[in-house]
Amino acid sequence: MSNIAKTYEPQQFEKTIYKDWETSGNFHTTAEAKGEPYCIVIPPPNVTGQLHMGHALDETLQDILIRWHRMKGDNTLWMPGTDHAGIATQAKVEESLRAEGTNRYELGRKKFLERVWQWKEKFGNRITYQLRTLGSSCDWDRQRFTMDEGCSAAVRKVFVQLYNEGLIYRGTRITNWCPKCNTALSDIEVEHENEKGHLWHLRYPFADGSGYIEVATTRPETMLGDTGVAVHPDDERYKNLVGKMLILPLVNREIPLFADDYVDKEFGTGAVKVTPAHDPNDFEMGMRHNLPQIKVITNEGKMTEGLGKYSGLDRYECRKQIVADLEAAGVLVGIEEHEHAVGHCSRCHTTVEPLISKQWFVKMESLAAPAIDAVKTGKLKFVPERFTKIYINWLENIRDWCISRQLWWGHQIPAWYCDDCGKMIVSETDVEECPHCHGKNLHRDEDVLDTWFSSALWPFSTLGYPEDTPELKKFYPTNVLVTGYDIIFFWVARMVMMGLKFRGEVPFKHVFIHGLVRDDQGRKMSKSLNNGVDPVEVIEKYGADSLRFMLVTGNTPGNDLRFYWSRVESARNFANKIWNASRFLLMNLENADKNFRPTHDDLELSDRWIMTRLRKVGVNVSKSLERFELGEAARYLYEFIWFEFCDYYIELTKSRLYGDDIRAKSTALFVLSSVLECALRLLHPFMPFLTEVIRRQLPNVEGSIMLADYPTGEEFGDLLTAEDDNVEEMTDVILNTVKCIRNLKSEVGIDSRKKVAVVLKVLRNEYSDVLNEYKNYISELAVVEPITFAEEKPAHAISGVVEGVEIYLPLDGVIDMDKEIARLTKELEKVRKGASVTAGKLKNERFIGKAPAEVVEGERVKLAAAEEKISTLEQRIAQLSAL
Repeated sequence: MSNIAKTYEPQQFEKTIYKDWETSGNFHTTAEAKGEPYCIVIPPPNVTGQLHMGHALDETLQDILIRWHRMKGDNTLWMPGTDHAGIATQAKVEESLRAEGTNRYELGRKKFLERVWQWKEKFGNRITYQLRTLGSSCDWDRQRFTMDEGCSAAVRKVFVQLYNEGLIYRGTRITNWCPKCNTALSDIEVEHENEKGHLWHLRYPFADGSGYIEVATTRPETMLGDTGVAVHPDDERYKNLVGKMLILPLVNREIPLFADDYVDKEFGTGAVKVTPAHDPNDFEMGMRHNLPQIKVITNEGKMTEGLGKYSGLDRYECRKQIVADLEAAGVLVGIEEHEHAVGHCSRCHTTVEPLISKQWFVKMESLAAPAIDAVKTGKLKFVPERFTKIYINWLENIRDWCISRQLWWGHQIPAWYCDDCGKMIVSETDVEECPHCHGKNLHRDEDVLDTWFSSALWPFSTLGYPEDTPELKKFYPTNVLVTGYDIIFFWVARMVMMGLKFRGEVPFKHVFIHGLVRDDQGRKMSKSLNNGVDPVEVIEKYGADSLRFMLVTGNTPGNDLRFYWSRVESARNFANKIWNASRFLLMNLENADKNFRPTHDDLELSDRWIMTRLRKVGVNVSKSLERFELGEAARYLYEFIWFEFCDYYIELTKSRLYGDDIRAKSTALFVLSSVLECALRLLHPFMPFLTEVIRRQLPNVEGSIMLADYPTGEEFGDLLTAEDDNVEEMTDVILNTVKCIRNLKSEVGIDSRKKVAVVLKVLRNEYSDVLNEYKNYISELAVVEPITFAEEKPAHAISGVVEGVEIYLPLDGVIDMDKEIARLTKELEKVRKGASVTAGKLKNERFIGKAPAEVVEGERVKLAAAEEKISTLEQRIAQLSAL
């Protein structure tokens, strides 16, 4: 009957299974399909990218939710797509052009963009192919791209509407500038890292020769652009000096000493140099006091023309030269070590330069208010809830968003300038004639929009906006966004703002936040550390199901996850356990009556117990999924399938399967088959390939498992009755007794397969009948015989206690007591030695101070485990010595 292979080799069937799913249209839905709408829009991976562990975790969590809701009968849509990734994609293509000995400027904008589209067509589908290898059940018929025709139309409409409402403007502001990418960056595209630097203390003399003001700076090269020195208006030290003129050293330019509330009078000398063209706070002070803006650093990170010997120098080379000149001029008072946060480009990690430039901005304050209200009123909920505070804090302190980028790849800003009358036209459609003077000499703004601008529209642009499509009506707002905590600001908040502004509703009801996947030492995976793990490599070796199950088990919302190869192997072992159990059942089903159905009277205690346990596990799994506790749901399934079904129930059926009672055998096979089939449906969202291939071989099933009903916890209603309500308690007595016997055997080195005698003392009368009636269960599972009942402890026996029962294991003739004591003593010495080393580490202040927190915590856990082991060994040695 069975076509299932002898060994679990996922490489033999995963691709075939996925092709079956996709070609059969199982991933596709329509707005008209039955069921409650359930929609997730995929966080679009960069078109430049390939699958990494973060993607694998993100997509696994989404696919679990999607497959669960699809099986529940919901009208389920998982919208896939990719992001054009402006800076990253342009950098890739420019790199290939350099290898050819050319660049984008030689090609020109039109031909360069043709090359980028060619590159996108060649490499852009790589990541979507890899998502398929993971088992992602996206509706690939609806795949979108942030620069496709529909998304581009949405971008233009939104831009023009915001501009017409005065929420988009063009202005001269300080922006974060990347000298390498040669473009402006928004605040959240800058990563701040603490770096060790210096604080240079300088004297700025008064123009009248009456003394000097001392200031301190971390960037002496910017002093060439200083246009003032500021103090706090309430600072008594400077009250009589405000308004006087200072001489800027090296430049000999007069600059004013002025008062501004921004200055912290407690920091340093209470006086700060002000460079409006190169610092955002200085820019604001300069605007308030009408200070000139003198740009001294170019977009390429070099000093500007007109600065004498400093012109053309790299900014850091200039710093060295200026420090030397300040020292020679007697202006440098002192230098101190100083650690401070330095901004870096999130793309190329170059140190960002604050520069003054003309850019496009979105006014954020009026957009942020409804987004804050949506969370405070419960329309939008974060899971876990603690991320709400981070979201609100950022929105309450939001600054205008710089949305223009000095790139060619991306959504070009829909603004045209008339060369005849000088007017600017912003339009949804291309402009060929000036509406003001009817001139035809027009040129378009060369900048493109920040990639995150189009991404902010993703939940509704992908569903058809600006058209009022059936999909938009049916699936917006979507149900949940699954994403990492690292892009709450980049993406989540902006989607909420845009969704509320243009659709009047939040774009999703829940934001399910997960952590990062780190290496086994807790470090972030990166190229520089060479500690990254390729998910495709894991899939090729262990199968997609093993990777998926490893990623979800032990995962809690919002917390980082460590990658261990041993955990992948454990997940693979779990898959193998299910495979072997299924093969065992299928071999026994070959000559069985596939249509047999038992009555309640045919069921043994173990049958009623496993069906009851399955129902309860089904309820717990669904409750966990509803709370987004996917790791907890996976744990319920793992423990039920591995221990209760495979280790206990299958073992308890063997006497019937190998016996002569046909009805008893048929009953056991029915329960085995029914429970396995139901467990496979519960497990399917987590391990889709394995569950599909096994279920196809079971009797009386039709269609794909992904379209089968998800268990509700009401299965076997015609077989289980109210009198079965206590089967769990009764069976727990038996299984707890079995576990205790197994532990006792293990502790004194008795082979688990060796049959030994056991004595039971029943402490609760209500357990006597079940232990007597089902002592064969104990015998089969614990490998013990004979089992006797007594009131007194037998001689030379070790003991254990579970609820309602004392268990005695007589050792006479079973083990050599002296040898066992010697073995345990040797093991105790080894554990004590290891614990001593660990304790020494934890007493070492240098180790505690320098080691990462997770390493220190790991050592504490290790010590606690060793101390517990020592206590157990000491007790066992004492017990054996007393016999």
